[in-house]
Amino acid sequence: MTDRYAVIGNPIGHTKSPLIHGLFAQETRQDMSYTAIEGPLEPHDAFAATVRAFIAAGGKGMNVTAPFKLKAFAMADERSERAALAGAANALRFSDGRIVAENFDGVGLVRDIEVNLNLPMAGRRVLILGAGGAVRGALLPFLAAQPAELVVANRDIAKVRALVEQVASSGPLAACGYADLEAMGQFDLVVNATSASLTGDLPPVPPSVFSPAGSAYELAYGKRLTPFLRLARNAGVLGIADGVGMLVEQAAEAFDWWRGVRPQTRAVIDRLTVPLD
Repeated sequence: MTDRYAVIGNPIGHTKSPLIHGLFAQETRQDMSYTAIEGPLEPHDAFAATVRAFIAAGGKGMNVTAPFKLKAFAMADERSERAALAGAANALRFSDGRIVAENFDGVGLVRDIEVNLNLPMAGRRVLILGAGGAVRGALLPFLAAQPAELVVANRDIAKVRALVEQVASSGPLAACGYADLEAMGQFDLVVNATSASLTGDLPPVPPSVFSPAGSAYELAYGKRLTPFLRLARNAGVLGIADGVGMLVEQAAEAFDWWRGVRPQTRAVIDRLTVPLD
């Protein structure tokens, strides 16, 4: 019997997940289907009801995207450490009547940076902009990469300090406001994990944080040269990238978690890449 998987979000028409997982299944010869579900926003318990209906119909797992990652986390019976730190889940697995929650956003991001882009973070100064769910999910994988220093910057300094305090014992981690960045010198890698690029805006980051010999990474993908990447390029940074590789790598992590086989990602990334010009 064909195993059923899906991605759930709202809106969901833009999702690349069925294409990605379809290509993965074809490559690895897995007997599975993968569809997109537009989850209901109201009433409050409608999301959980939709997930449980999918399980009852034979569903084996789900990817979860905005705005349901918090609800997916809340309804799980078991949560990974990464999901617990993020307070959000981007993947669910259904087994023996239990719902298990994971968050692969951070590990997918690190794999794209270190493996696909060949930018090892060990011993480097790394700056992450933002303090939302994407950053929360990325902190442990980033610290596991052993940077010399990991700085998280956000407008709301109290929010980012509270986040950093949760994992401060895991590595060289610091919090700051955007106004503090001018005095902090250059970073080897600057990652924009804010929502600014989704609306065509620029996070309030000074050009002085960029090292011409370093790299800039934009979590948004398919938007060509965002204001953040344009700022980095104008500062002399040659190594710029968007988040399409992260999208594919986190999907591969979920696929492996569900199916026990890790697909190749390079051809899929190449297929989805939009030139940054």
